[in-house]
Amino acid sequence: MNEVETVSSLRSHGGLQGVYRHQSAATGTEMAFSVFVPDHEPGARLPVVWYLSGLTCTHANVTEKGEYRATCSDLGLIFVAPDTSPRGEGVADDPAYDMGQGAGFYVDATETPWTPHFRMRSYIEAELPALIAAQFPADMNRQGITGHSMGGHGALTIALRNPERFRSVSAFAPIVAPSQVPWGEKALGGYLGPDRAKWREYDAVALIEDGARVPELLVDQGEADTFLAEQLRPALLREACDTAGIDLTLRMQPGYDHSYYFISTFMADHLKWHAERLRAS
Repeated sequence: MNEVETVSSLRSHGGLQGVYRHQSAATGTEMAFSVFVPDHEPGARLPVVWYLSGLTCTHANVTEKGEYRATCSDLGLIFVAPDTSPRGEGVADDPAYDMGQGAGFYVDATETPWTPHFRMRSYIEAELPALIAAQFPADMNRQGITGHSMGGHGALTIALRNPERFRSVSAFAPIVAPSQVPWGEKALGGYLGPDRAKWREYDAVALIEDGARVPELLVDQGEADTFLAEQLRPALLREACDTAGIDLTLRMQPGYDHSYYFISTFMADHLKWHAERLRAS
C-alpha cells in the first residue's frame, strides 16, 4: 500500500513539484496528491504545510493556482496537497456538487452508501502522513495545516483534534460551524446520520465549545464572498475563540471573493505565518 507512483515531477522555483498516486488502504481507492519540495542540503528534514482543498476541487486546483512555490522555496517548506475525496468506478457519488466525489468533508462516513470509501479523516490524519514521512524529506515534528472553504473546515477540525501534531493552523474562508449551515448539515447528515451529537467532532466551533484547544489561529475571509453570510459565518468562530481564550486573527478582506484569486493573494502571508511557528527548536 505504500508504493507511490510518480505521475509528474517538474522543476519550479528552486524545487521539485511532483504529483503522485498510490493505492489507499483507508479509502480502498487510488488516491492522488501533490508535493512541492524545495532544494535542501542532503539529509535535511524540512517542515511541512498541509493544504486541504474545498468543494469540487482536487489536488490540482491549488497546485496550478495557489502561487505557493516561490514562498515555500524561500522559506524551506514542503507543501502537501491531497485530493478532497475518493474517486472512481464503484465509489458512491451524488449529482449535487456538495456531496459525494469532490466533497468528502474530511470525515469517516458511517452511513451507506458512503461507508466503504469515504474515510478522508483516516486518510489525512494517519495514512497519508505516514506515507509522506517515509517517502519525502519531511520533519513530521514540524507540521502546519491550512485549507480553503471545506478544506478550511478540515484544517481547523483536524488541528483541534490533534493539537500535539500541528504547530500552526490557518484557513482561507473556512466553513467554521458546519452543523449550523446548509453545506454542513447536508454533508454531515448524509455521511454520519441524523444524530447531531456525532457531528460535533467535525465542527470547529463545536470542538472548541467541547474543550478542544490550539494556541492561535489565522483566518482570512473575503468580504465579497457570496457564501459568507449563509455558509461560512466566521463570527461564530470569533465568538467561540473569544470564549475559549484562543488567539484568533480574523482578517476580513474588502473586495475579495471565494476564488483562487483571493487564496493566491494571501497565500504568502499564511506560509510566512506558518514558517515562523515551524522553525527548528
